[in-house]
Amino acid sequence: MTLQTRKGFRFSNYEAPDQTPFEKLFDIFQELITHTSGDVDEALDWLRELDKEYELTTEDYTIADFIADLKNKGYLKEDINTGEVGGKDGPNEEKKLSITAKMERIIRQRALEQIFGKLKRSGNGNHKTGKPGRGDEHTGNLRNYTYGDGLEHISMTESIKNAQINNGIGDFILNEEDLVVEDTEHKAQMSTVLMIDISHSMILYGEDRITPAKKVAMALAELITTRYPKDTLDILVFGNDAWPIPIKDLPYLKVGPYHTNTVAGLQLAMDMLRRKRNTNKQIFMITDGKPSCLKLSDGSYYKNSVGLDEHIVEKCYNMARQARKLHIPITTFMIAQDPYLMQFIKQFTEANKGKAFFTGLKGLGEMIFEDYEANRRKRLK
Repeated sequence: MTLQTRKGFRFSNYEAPDQTPFEKLFDIFQELITHTSGDVDEALDWLRELDKEYELTTEDYTIADFIADLKNKGYLKEDINTGEVGGKDGPNEEKKLSITAKMERIIRQRALEQIFGKLKRSGNGNHKTGKPGRGDEHTGNLRNYTYGDGLEHISMTESIKNAQINNGIGDFILNEEDLVVEDTEHKAQMSTVLMIDISHSMILYGEDRITPAKKVAMALAELITTRYPKDTLDILVFGNDAWPIPIKDLPYLKVGPYHTNTVAGLQLAMDMLRRKRNTNKQIFMITDGKPSCLKLSDGSYYKNSVGLDEHIVEKCYNMARQARKLHIPITTFMIAQDPYLMQFIKQFTEANKGKAFFTGLKGLGEMIFEDYEANRRKRLK
C-alpha cells in the first residue's frame, strides 16, 4: 500500500507480512526521522497521524509500547532540560526525546541500502592501482621468490609442491629456489569532499531537495567507512558561508534562509584536501541553485539573486581553475533544469575539466555511487 501524509511524505510499496509490530513501525520511523531532521517529537506526531489513518498499531502493541522499545533497544534517549527555579516545587524539568549514536548509524545504514543496494563489506578498502608488487591485496598470480619479498606473501602450498618435485619426497628439503610468492596489488587512498547546498532554494516550490541530498551523504559516508576504510570523506555545507559538519550530524541537516556562496564552499573544500597526504582527491558538489553570494574582505556579503551575476560567476570559474591546477576534479550534480544555469555549470565544468550531471532527485544516489567508483578506477590506475 502507499502511505501519504498532508506534509508530502510518501512511503510506497509498503508490505511487511513477516515483520513484528516493532519492526513494522521502526521501518516507518526511520524514514520519518530523516525527513524531520532528527526531531523525534515531530516524527512521532507523524507516526501517530499515520496510525490513525492506516491502523498501524493494535491494542496489544501501541505507539507507547513502540516508544518504550525504542528506549530499551538504545535507539532513543531522554534529555532533561532544567528550567528556571519556580515556586515551592523547585526547578521545572522537561524531558525531551532524542536519537542516540546507535540510531544515527542505523539511519546511515538504511540510506546505504536504499541508495546503493546491499554491498559487500570489505575490511581493507578496494582502491587498486593495477601495479603488482608488495601490496596488500592478493591477485592470484604466482612468481618465484626474490630477495626482499615478505614471508607473509610466500605461498606455502605451491612452495612445498615445488620442493617435492625438485628434491623428492623421501627426505623433505626446501630450498630458496623452491619458494613461490603470490603477487599483491597496492591499494591507494581517495580523499573526497562532498559539498551540500543548504540554501533556501533547496525547499522552494514545495519540493524537498535536501532530504535526498542528505540521504546520499549518509549513504556515501557509510559506503566509504565500511567498504573503503582507507579512503576519507569530508562533508561541508554551504549557504551564505561554508562550514564542515561531522558525519554523525547528517541526520539533523536542515536548509537555512541562505543565499548560495559556491565560492566559499569550494575554498573550504580545497583547504580540506590540501591537508590530505595522498594524491588522489576529488570534490562532489550537490546543488540546485545558481551562485548568488560572496563574502567580502570586510566580513559583509555581496548578494544578487537576479540572474547570473557576472562578478560572482567569474569568481566561481577562478575557483574551478585553481582546483584544476591542484589536480582536484570537481563533479557537479545539478538538481535543476534551468537552461541558463545549465550553461553556467557547463562553463564551470570546462574550467575545471571535471564532470557535470544534470538530474532530478530520482537516481541521484546511484549516479554519485557510479561516479565515485569510476573516479577511483580512473585515478588509481
